[in-house]
Amino acid sequence: MSKQIPERVWLITGASTGFGREMAEQLLARGAKVVATARKPEQLAEFGSQYPDTALILPLDVMDQAAVDSAVKAALDRFGGVDVLVNNAGYGVSGAIEEVSEAEFMPMFETNVFGLLRVTRALLPQFRERKRGNIVNISSIGGLIGTPGVGYYNASKFAVNGLSEALAGEMAPLGVHVTVVEPGPFRTDFLGRSATIAAHQIEEYKQSAGKSREYFETQAGKQAGDPVKAVEAILAAVEAPEPPRHLVLGKQAYERMQARLELWSKDLATWKDTTLGADYDSQGEAR
Repeated sequence: MSKQIPERVWLITGASTGFGREMAEQLLARGAKVVATARKPEQLAEFGSQYPDTALILPLDVMDQAAVDSAVKAALDRFGGVDVLVNNAGYGVSGAIEEVSEAEFMPMFETNVFGLLRVTRALLPQFRERKRGNIVNISSIGGLIGTPGVGYYNASKFAVNGLSEALAGEMAPLGVHVTVVEPGPFRTDFLGRSATIAAHQIEEYKQSAGKSREYFETQAGKQAGDPVKAVEAILAAVEAPEPPRHLVLGKQAYERMQARLELWSKDLATWKDTTLGADYDSQGEAR
């Protein structure tokens, strides 16, 4: 916690809870300048009091473009630029695809996907002009592997992965690194205040999507992942000479991803002839 880091300006969304709060706390303690944003900035007041010269506390609802523009302007006016953007704001919805209503899943997409895009796009001009910096998008192992009962959350985080990979290719020639963080279960409030459970429940999905709902309701505070260690890992990745494109965090996430890679490799090998046979023949004519 006491290790100093290079002087940079960090802008963190969703900084009042979870990884965002832990990151703001660690960074400020190490001497970094931090723009900590949240829908309820009063929950971050202690940072502003303790670090008046290096902490800027701002209200920000990522679903509101005007609020995004205002926060970005305030950050640039105060510190002159942002070196590291951390898109942390987000939450999950539990329920089968048929169970979750549009009123329940659309705000999640507005936060997890479109909110992330609003903040990122607002800061891309200054990243492009400065030709340096890091963009860190907090996704999930659920952005790489789908699970019954959290399909809408999976879809939002799969979207984050796709746009992050494209953005990484666009920004790499400009000297800007993009890292997608893929945590497994960590002991944050993700299963508590940061979760929504579908109001409508269908008996036939009890053995599939219902397992996810049960997990949300019983496992809060019991997750294996340590948020302090996760944030330390993210900071180390940002400071690395070559930051990773994807950073998987936690044993459960690592093992799930290893199993998924093995399954993909098996499917590719098993269906190789079928896959390669889908092209035109060597003369460019259909078979």
